[in-house]
Amino acid sequence: MTRATGAASSSLLITDVRLYGEGDPVDVRVVGGDIAEIGAGLAAADETTQTVDGRGGVLLPGFVDLHTHLREPGREDTETIETGSAAAALGGYTAVFAMANTDPVADTAVLTDHVWRRGQAVGLVDVHPVGAVTVGLQGTQLAELGAMADGDAHVKMFSDDGKCVHDPLLMRRALEYARGLGVLIAQHAEEPRLTVGAIAHEGPNAARLGLAGWPRSAEESIVARDAILARDAGGRVHICHASTAGTVELLRWAKAQGIAITAEVTPHHLLLDDSRLQTYDAVNKVNPPLREDSDCVALRAALAEGVIDCVATDHAPHAEQEKCCEFAAARPGMLGLQTALSVIAATMVADGALDWRGVARVMSERPAEIVGLPDQGRPIAIGEPANLTVVDPDATWTVDASALASRSANTPFDSMTLPARVVATVLRGRVTAIDGEVRAL
Repeated sequence: MTRATGAASSSLLITDVRLYGEGDPVDVRVVGGDIAEIGAGLAAADETTQTVDGRGGVLLPGFVDLHTHLREPGREDTETIETGSAAAALGGYTAVFAMANTDPVADTAVLTDHVWRRGQAVGLVDVHPVGAVTVGLQGTQLAELGAMADGDAHVKMFSDDGKCVHDPLLMRRALEYARGLGVLIAQHAEEPRLTVGAIAHEGPNAARLGLAGWPRSAEESIVARDAILARDAGGRVHICHASTAGTVELLRWAKAQGIAITAEVTPHHLLLDDSRLQTYDAVNKVNPPLREDSDCVALRAALAEGVIDCVATDHAPHAEQEKCCEFAAARPGMLGLQTALSVIAATMVADGALDWRGVARVMSERPAEIVGLPDQGRPIAIGEPANLTVVDPDATWTVDASALASRSANTPFDSMTLPARVVATVLRGRVTAIDGEVRAL
């Protein structure tokens, strides 16, 4: 693919792409940030038109990630809004949601508005701050949900991710307030009394390796409880990083009852299982932990079926010293933004569980719908916002942790060869990443 030289303009021409991977290649003209024309053989409007040669690739709506950790403010040594936005743009994302467990915690409008403004200043993706449900993530007092929702950031989702809102009364009150505000509560489903000291999935591998176990029931008990609380409170609850076959069945049951519950799954929980722990390499430590292969199979089937609504990366950068240490002492988390599309291609597209239109559903359309983003996850059609991603479905690439845009390198996919690659990302008609390079404002 190539990028035209010359002065920046509001006109963009994307040539030779197949919409959703279907039909014959077409060209897409973008004017003023919106799709203006779709057809074969379109010509550049003038010499200022920027042209992206899609070379027969797949054109999808820009991806939306409901679960990222950008670490700013407080841990800019591991990631910043700028470096995280770069990783997101290179991964095909046009909007990401930054979790609240920063330092200080994003539990006031001052903090959430700051994150929003920083994201807008960087300009590579729309960075939507996630507000904390409780003050300081302490689980004892509700944070200022209304003030954050009414601020400049217009916070749409609240979560104590990294910690569970384990008090059922407090969780019910949060759901009731969220209903009135029209916002979403996202739960890190982990009953803390069942995971004291836990560092790996509770199963045969953890027992053989001498690692304290994190049982499936710790997740599933909270999913069941919160589904019932959402039913009674009339609110919406979103389950972060679903990781077990039992959670899938609980989601299926809750949705059949008409409960307003949604869920996400991470790429790493679709591809990796706890057999990787035998090396004691802490790059594989994550929360919730890598489960057994049977869980991976159930999660993939649930994503294809729609029981699990969407993919979210849980992109979690950590410094080298936080991973290159004893497994028990290591911080949990993995990078995910630049590898997500390829992992979905490997786990879902390669075997036909999803086609490219299905990828658009789980990585763009459904997450945008869950949080109510009016300009993301839109159809590729005339008059729609030009938030777009061009994918080469036939490419393969080998992940190099040191070459990723993140300030950290804690990816479990290092040295792994993966299929498909994002080759261009467009945010409101402006190319933000192309051929592995970021195009800053």
